[in-house]
Amino acid sequence: MLSRHVRFRFDEARDCHVLLAPERVIMPDPIAVAILERCDGVASVGSIADDLAAHYAAPRAAVLADCLEMLNDLAAKGMIAS
Repeated sequence: MLSRHVRFRFDEARDCHVLLAPERVIMPDPIAVAILERCDGVASVGSIADDLAAHYAAPRAAVLADCLEMLNDLAAKGMIAS
């Protein structure tokens, strides 16, 4: 789940998705967007990886590793809460 001060939205001016936080703007790549779109506060990281692996016909282990890396990076930046 995103931290209370962070917003994930599509920015029409930039024509891309962004994570907005006080004095920060992060423009996630398409894979990060796919992960963030599935982060609803209910879905587990495993279920997100399952969904993405099926959607992209990719190995689940690789997808799970990518999900964890991206989410851990955002957690270290204070963008998501556990």
